[in-house]
Amino acid sequence: MTRRLLIGLAVLHLAGAGPAAQTPAFDVTEATVDGLRAALLDKRLSCRTLVQSYLRRIEAYDKAGPALNAVQTVNARALQEADRLDAALAASGPVGPLHCIPTLVKDQLETADMPTTYGSILFKDFVPVRDATVVRRLKAAGAIVIAKTTMGEFASGYLGSAFGIVHNAYDPTRIPSGSSGGTGAGIAANYAAIGIGEDTGGSVRGPAAVNNLVGLRPTVPLVSRAGMLPARPTTDTVGPLTRTVRDAALLLDAIAGYDADDPVTAEAVGHVPASYTQSLVTDGLRGARIGIVRDPLDPTAKRDDAGYQTGQAILTRAIADLRRLGAEVVDMTPIANLARDSVRLYDGNVWETEPATDRYLAGHANAPVRTLRDIVVSGKVVPARVRPIAAALGHDTDEPGYLRHLHLREQVRQAVFARMADQRLDAVAYLTFDYPPLRIPDKALAVPALDSTGPGNNRRLSPVIDFPAISVPAGFTPDGLPMGLELMARPFAESTLFRLAYAYEQGTKHRRASPRTPPLDGTSR
Repeated sequence: MTRRLLIGLAVLHLAGAGPAAQTPAFDVTEATVDGLRAALLDKRLSCRTLVQSYLRRIEAYDKAGPALNAVQTVNARALQEADRLDAALAASGPVGPLHCIPTLVKDQLETADMPTTYGSILFKDFVPVRDATVVRRLKAAGAIVIAKTTMGEFASGYLGSAFGIVHNAYDPTRIPSGSSGGTGAGIAANYAAIGIGEDTGGSVRGPAAVNNLVGLRPTVPLVSRAGMLPARPTTDTVGPLTRTVRDAALLLDAIAGYDADDPVTAEAVGHVPASYTQSLVTDGLRGARIGIVRDPLDPTAKRDDAGYQTGQAILTRAIADLRRLGAEVVDMTPIANLARDSVRLYDGNVWETEPATDRYLAGHANAPVRTLRDIVVSGKVVPARVRPIAAALGHDTDEPGYLRHLHLREQVRQAVFARMADQRLDAVAYLTFDYPPLRIPDKALAVPALDSTGPGNNRRLSPVIDFPAISVPAGFTPDGLPMGLELMARPFAESTLFRLAYAYEQGTKHRRASPRTPPLDGTSR
């Protein structure tokens, strides 16, 4: 039986059958955490009805309609969990701040009640024995993991042998970015209220930018990676993908903080506020000093390209809006070789992946493969991912090259710190991508070498220097494709990013739902 048919049957089973399944469902299009919570507390909505509404959208749009292919596995226990939460609310009140908030989770994080595939057919039947820390914290806050999302195989790109190709929610012929493309497309299409992505080199911010969403890459020690397949531990982190800045702040509240199972999070102690929502004020840009990065952070960007010029028009409007909303906007003084060094630091880091992956797999007795080498030689990985993964084989962090890598990383990091101090900057800003999303190439699943982003990828700087960054909707190109504005601040300055992003969001109102996934017939509004 095909994967598509299995998911379809699961959704039909979960949504119920007979007359009850035909009753009008609550319209979840563009619903926020606050709105859903109010409806649940006021008894205008049950958790069961809410979950059914999202399941109907998955059924209508993921394998049919625009066929976004954003969902890997529907949670077969979602309605059971909804009933439990309805009973808990009636008996004693909400379970937590995310009571019955349906959530999409990237299939890179372990779930003990669903398969965790990492986008690969090698792991199609792999069910871990534990939940990742982030998943555990979501459940403790009352959230329901309604589905696991498709992801670029082993955390890069938008292709995977477990599912095929993820598609952009605004134009399915365009790339959805990756590797959290399933979460991005799913949240944009209103498959759930909020979503979890993972960002090694841009995998939260990229899908946010091209799917008209908010995507936060936190400072690495802020959120636990325990229970997540690693890619490059010095840059791996977990972050929110949501439709609003406030929802991103609420989601970060639930998942941030120290976890003994991921010792680097000890550094976060003292850096986590009571709530990130405290910084959400509509005049948050007033008096802020923001440096604009004018030079492309990707050497492949060509200033005379039509696509680049389209992006520059978006950036020009964003700068005008930042000024209109009270920010002092200045050009950030260029840092020598910043683009070249950012690419070199990210693309050249071949030392961490194999030892980290092998250690991770060794901790799972039921894993179908034991090493990164097993993955490469399996013959099952999509061709475009084989060469980049193979490049990491035979390397480890004891090599002299890794020491040179860390030395350059610290040089670039200190240069950015110094420039922000010299110019008294609260944050720096640039487009997440200098170009609109490209078309998905023909026969993408068979191509052995594929550029999964295209030119103008500005996402690398933040991870290689471990500064947090947030991508927010910056508007649309003339042909209706979303683009994102990225704000980057100093380590543990997430509150600053939320303050600036919220004011920009509220002052511009760029978020609008995709016309490809409209409200379903029979829903109440």
